[in-house]
Amino acid sequence: MNYITNLKVLVTRPDKQAGNLCSLLERIDAIPVRLPVLELVGIEPATKIREVLDEIQRYRWLFFVSANAVNFALRANNGKIPNLQESCVIAIGQATAKALQNAGINVDLVPDQGFNSEAVLALPELQQVQGENCLIIRGRGGRELLRETLEMRGARVEYLEVYQRIQPQVDIIPVNKLLDNNELDVITITSTEALKNLLNILESKKQQLFSIPLVVMSKRIGKMAVELGFQQVIISQQPSDTALVKAILNGGRSVRSN
Repeated sequence: MNYITNLKVLVTRPDKQAGNLCSLLERIDAIPVRLPVLELVGIEPATKIREVLDEIQRYRWLFFVSANAVNFALRANNGKIPNLQESCVIAIGQATAKALQNAGINVDLVPDQGFNSEAVLALPELQQVQGENCLIIRGRGGRELLRETLEMRGARVEYLEVYQRIQPQVDIIPVNKLLDNNELDVITITSTEALKNLLNILESKKQQLFSIPLVVMSKRIGKMAVELGFQQVIISQQPSDTALVKAILNGGRSVRSN
């Protein structure tokens, strides 16, 4: 995709997490159009989360699946996760590792390449986990691959779900006007759930959405987008706002285009 001044880019991140991407887009003279299709809220009551974190030493392996998982766990436990000396802390991706480090938590393992369950499961340290206790700290729902594979390797695995994703009430009139006037140039999506919510929120405009270039953060999201009907899907090199903007400018790696 060539550089175009005043490119209108749909930003679908949760409202509180969209600021950085919007700022990066403005730096390249693009116009961010906000339509938050997800809202993240903490799991209640938080006392149940605190009870698990108070006994965190029971677990040999602690998996934080996202920066959101880190932040909501901390929020539920007064900003701290103590008693980690006996546990190995694993971050799924550099953004998650950074969130842990910012909280003063040492990260023992993070994949050098990749930012998903597959990359974590390939770590040499996790090939022999027979009989060991694992805790996966995450949002409600999501992929089961990490748990299923660890259990196949003989580990005992539990979840600690610290937040959930809901579909917010949003004003779709401004976006509908852009679509009706063919003025929306690019759509950004950062999760499969966000993709589903986008199509649900703008259900009457699906065919118009399918014709607009879609920039996503992973092959898995890209594959789903193609299956749903998007005609041009571009995958960013990394799961970051900076990489999304680079993909918009450079055209990324098209899953399909025509």
